[in-house]
Amino acid sequence: MTPEDGPLGRDKQPDRIAGMFDAIAPRYDLLHHLLSGGLDLRWRVKAVRSLALRGGETVLDLCTGTADLAIASATASPGAASVVGVDFAAQMLRLGREKLLRRGLASRSRLVQGDAMRIPLAASSVDAATVAFGIRNVERPDAAFADVFRVLRPGGRFAILEFSVPRVPGVRQAYLAYFRHVLPRIGSLISGHSSAYTYLPASVGSFPTPEVVMASLAATGFSQVKADSLSLGIVYLYSASKPDQR
Repeated sequence: MTPEDGPLGRDKQPDRIAGMFDAIAPRYDLLHHLLSGGLDLRWRVKAVRSLALRGGETVLDLCTGTADLAIASATASPGAASVVGVDFAAQMLRLGREKLLRRGLASRSRLVQGDAMRIPLAASSVDAATVAFGIRNVERPDAAFADVFRVLRPGGRFAILEFSVPRVPGVRQAYLAYFRHVLPRIGSLISGHSSAYTYLPASVGSFPTPEVVMASLAATGFSQVKADSLSLGIVYLYSASKPDQR
């Protein structure tokens, strides 16, 4: 079994995934808000709160896309964090930079094209890290966890938002019906890209269980690892810390 076929991921070619997200970039924000019923805004607030930012921190937003979570981190505290967003999709980053300019955040935020498994930052250079709905698109999530651990300073916090398949009977069946039949049709109609919104439910269905994700974070060296179910298990918020070496 190759690492790409292991419990935290399937074989996903970065160029193919980046190209897919570049193709849907113009409609990505609209569809993300629409298909989540606006709940994505609430989920991001919870993720940023879990970081307990006090102001003045440097935050890494991995798989930043159009920078929604980066913006949430940059505006979360009175002292204002500076944010570095990393993503491999150039068109998503272009839209993210436009949003940062409109919000007046460009001076303390920068977006960089890069690979989540090889983050273009120095070791122990950020105080906190986030990733929202992107870790399942990484070829080897465990490698991304290890590189986040590398760039975090001791005591730094890590927050992950990711879709999941609900376990509650009834909710599970309704969710799967929506994800397999309704979402691909709406996504294809609005974005004009059918394969992207066929890929989405497939990628969620194949992503590991919360127990496996937590085990991988712990194996990387993170402490205080936990998973909180949001919106009846549609999404999980994973949180973890890099142990303080003092």
